[in-house]
Amino acid sequence: MASVVLGVTGGIACYKSAALVSFLVKKDIEVDVIMTKNAAEFVSPLTFQTLSKNPVTTDTFGSIKYWEVEHIALAKKADVMVIAPATADIIGKIACGIADDMLTTTVMATKAKVLIAPAMNVNMYENPIVQENIQKLKDRGYLFIEPEEGLLACGDVGKGRMAEPEEIAEYILKILGEGGEDTSAPRTAAPRDLAGKRLLVTAGPTVEDIDPVRYISNRSSGKMGYSVAEAAAARGAEVTLVSGPVNLPEPAGVKVVHVRSTQDMLDACEEAFDDCDAVVKAAAPCDFRMAHKSEHKIKKKGDDGITLTLEENPDIIATLGKKKGNRVLVGFAAETRNLEQFAKEKIRKKNLDMIVANNVAQPGAGFDRDTNIVTFIKPDGSMEKFDQMQKTQVADLILDRVVEMINAKN
Repeated sequence: MASVVLGVTGGIACYKSAALVSFLVKKDIEVDVIMTKNAAEFVSPLTFQTLSKNPVTTDTFGSIKYWEVEHIALAKKADVMVIAPATADIIGKIACGIADDMLTTTVMATKAKVLIAPAMNVNMYENPIVQENIQKLKDRGYLFIEPEEGLLACGDVGKGRMAEPEEIAEYILKILGEGGEDTSAPRTAAPRDLAGKRLLVTAGPTVEDIDPVRYISNRSSGKMGYSVAEAAAARGAEVTLVSGPVNLPEPAGVKVVHVRSTQDMLDACEEAFDDCDAVVKAAAPCDFRMAHKSEHKIKKKGDDGITLTLEENPDIIATLGKKKGNRVLVGFAAETRNLEQFAKEKIRKKNLDMIVANNVAQPGAGFDRDTNIVTFIKPDGSMEKFDQMQKTQVADLILDRVVEMINAKN
């Protein structure tokens, strides 16, 4: 069972931390809570003890619950350590290496990943000293999940509200390795730089029926498109995911439209296209379909075999490219040879703003795997080549460029 040690500091957002504990326990994660003295003034330790079903630690010199010094025991036990809410005070202490209570001594002693969810007045959050402390900790590998904007407890409006418990929990699950994400490299939680934007994402293969029993398809798993959709939603976008048949869970907070054929995918894309700001077409729709689909199962005819007559399917990305207007349009080029040449031709023919090219015959790239090796190519011929990385990381890089292109067009 995975173990999370949750540090709770003194802020009105403590009540959200109770919901976070409840969510994690429901996911069969063991939670140990450390509360500062000030936190206990907002929410009773009994609340967290009841929800976590574990004793709550509030005193460095309290009774020993483990066979070794308690802050060391909790530091070793943690797979992930989370501080939520994190006040300016606790962030400053950790940045300066101060360890003067149970929470800060445990943070100093742990080798687990530490996720910090700030919560404070907007003026405090924007204070240059606080921002310097946050950046210092980011540079040392601490993870942050950005606070939200809105009405604060003090009555001010601005950035400072602690992220919602569900969002924090989802990020904790990713750190713990849910979905096979590579978390070896420190990174911050997703920025909200796509808030208010609408993205259309496609994923997976399509299926073209030969007869009621057989069909034509390809090896696409949908992992790349689903990663883009999930990452875009985490960055605040309103996402429509048009998905061919895949064996993947639907991303949280994403509208998913399930389709089967290439024509189905085109119809769904055209329906969503008018309202979107950007399209990331990561799907691998079939290029061909049966010229005449059989109404009945095709039977064997001895040793002569059969001939299937195929015709070209409509080109989804080219169709959208003809009417893209001010939208950002990102396509993919999955090739086995002449990668750059074919990718550049697609950019021109399909009116793309960027193409993500990969050689699917290359080890570590291609279909039905968690990793990819990609090159971003722009219409001006400029290229960015990347080494092998997780598709979740590729998704964030794609969205970084999408944000840049949206901002440039606006």
